[in-house]
Amino acid sequence: MLFSIDERLSRIPGLVHGFGRGDLTEEGLRTFALGRGLRLVLLDQIHSDIIHIIEEAPAGRLPGDALATNAPGLLLAVKTADCLPVLLADFRLRVVAAVHAGWRGTRLRIVEKTVRAMAGRFGTDPADVIAALGPGIGASCYEVGEEVRSEFLSAGLPGSVFAPAGRPGKHFLDLAEANASLLRAAGVPEIAPAGDSGCTHCDPRMHSFRRDRDASRRMFSFIGLSS
Repeated sequence: MLFSIDERLSRIPGLVHGFGRGDLTEEGLRTFALGRGLRLVLLDQIHSDIIHIIEEAPAGRLPGDALATNAPGLLLAVKTADCLPVLLADFRLRVVAAVHAGWRGTRLRIVEKTVRAMAGRFGTDPADVIAALGPGIGASCYEVGEEVRSEFLSAGLPGSVFAPAGRPGKHFLDLAEANASLLRAAGVPEIAPAGDSGCTHCDPRMHSFRRDRDASRRMFSFIGLSS
């Protein structure tokens, strides 16, 4: 199988989603979408907190790092290679979102802002949101400097998402827990990794920029409403 799914999201009628592994290409995802009568929507990702709420497929790729919609027929997708993909679904009002959360977007609290954008535009109650965290770099592999830790703390993220890396001025960052803490702050009760999530840096089936640098490709995570 080219992608894994989250059990809770799979129980929502008409919802299509998945966390792509290394062998799911953009062409493959586009074919998957067309086969289900969906139009694929991708972003020009820029490590920001820019969120686009759309009702139809845009003419081109919008600059930003999150997409949200309540319109059937769109497949929202983000691409990652160590950064964290986050899929959100309001099961009551049928609103979905896809978020690209690297350390910069996490510092800017993009997942929290996406939940709030869903609430502001569609009336989403965060208590009705299911959040699925996809594969990203693991807490024991993501070494960052003191400047990243300082920026996170200044942005109000908990110091508990960092652990000593054993080298002066270096820390391990738990990117998944950082985003889970932001989702909890936004009032989202259901937060868990997808069943087949893992560390992109450790798993050779997945793409990792830290491991492979410029040779790294990207993985696609996606969510949409078919009806």
